[in-house]
Amino acid sequence: MTARATLTCQQVVELVTGYLDGGLDPRTAMLVRAHLATCPGCHAYVEQIRQTISLLGTVTPDNLSQTTRDGLMIAFRDLYPPRG
Repeated sequence: MTARATLTCQQVVELVTGYLDGGLDPRTAMLVRAHLATCPGCHAYVEQIRQTISLLGTVTPDNLSQTTRDGLMIAFRDLYPPRG
């Protein structure tokens, strides 16, 4: 990404995963932090994603009921139908 002096909310949303897992280059991470310091909406969004990752990080396939696993497989199959 070519980092400009500021980021838009849309750019922060697109960068959130890289930001939270430490995968952004230092300049882009700094721009995200600067945006979060001035944008309460994005700050709340990033915190929600951080909490979601924290909670779901403990979920494994073995923790899920067969019904839940089946439901997730159906949801993702419908979300990303096979090509061809």
